[in-house]
Amino acid sequence: MAAAPQDLAPDKSLGFQVRRCHRAFDRVLNGHLASEGLSSGFWYFLRALWQEDGATQKRLAQLNNVTEPTAVTLLASMARLGLIRRERNAGDRRKINVFLTDKALALKVLLMPRAHRINTIAGEGISAEELATCLSVLQRMSDNLTREAARLAAEPPG
Repeated sequence: MAAAPQDLAPDKSLGFQVRRCHRAFDRVLNGHLASEGLSSGFWYFLRALWQEDGATQKRLAQLNNVTEPTAVTLLASMARLGLIRRERNAGDRRKINVFLTDKALALKVLLMPRAHRINTIAGEGISAEELATCLSVLQRMSDNLTREAARLAAEPPG
């Protein structure tokens, strides 16, 4: 009989530490966004659209690592606030492209310095080399986990 796996202490768990760090980022980010009537959920979609204005709803879901129904719900809220407009894709009527409004474009100038400040705070006492290594490692971990999620999704159940 195989030995039971050892407990994975939180200080030794990559998943626990990454989630803990993400939650800390999220709390600080929400504090900075509250004055604009926004939440971090909106922030991630704004960031994606500042990079790829006109992206499809499906692409935005992929960029933000959320399900398409979650993306649709959040985008509907953003539309109600006048941050985005959605248009049917002329080449494929099944797709919906999402575009930023002038209001959302203006938020970039206001919010990006706050994002830089949050990153600066998070990196205090950490060398530029360590931060570069951290970013590289996190990207590779994300890629590994994305591949595993795709493999699991392709497996037949049971």
